[in-house]
Amino acid sequence: MISPQISIDDSLRQAPPVSHARFAIGDVVRHRLFDFRGVVFDIDPVFANSAEWYEAIPEKLRPAKDQPFYHLLAENAESSYVAYVSQQNLVSDDSDEPIDHPAIAGLFTGYEDGRYSLRREHRH
Repeated sequence: MISPQISIDDSLRQAPPVSHARFAIGDVVRHRLFDFRGVVFDIDPVFANSAEWYEAIPEKLRPAKDQPFYHLLAENAESSYVAYVSQQNLVSDDSDEPIDHPAIAGLFTGYEDGRYSLRREHRH
């Protein structure tokens, strides 16, 4: 039996703020400040990268950590790469153009109506 005198510190009772992802896996997005776009392939509900990565962002551009962060198969005019971007820095891409990234075929099947379909074997 648990004693009624046991109390939990108030700081332990507070859950982190709940944030909702604006984008879904397969959505094509564009960075609102930099000239690149990409397709979402994973979502972290809050920041989940290294302190070194975060500190490398200029302080005036550093996003809040308590928001969704998106893993993107990204492209710009010069190359394709993987990007990690905060929700506040993404907008929907309305160009209706597919993303040209070599890893897309391994994760997604078709591109239709501005979004990609995740391959069945990658769905939870």
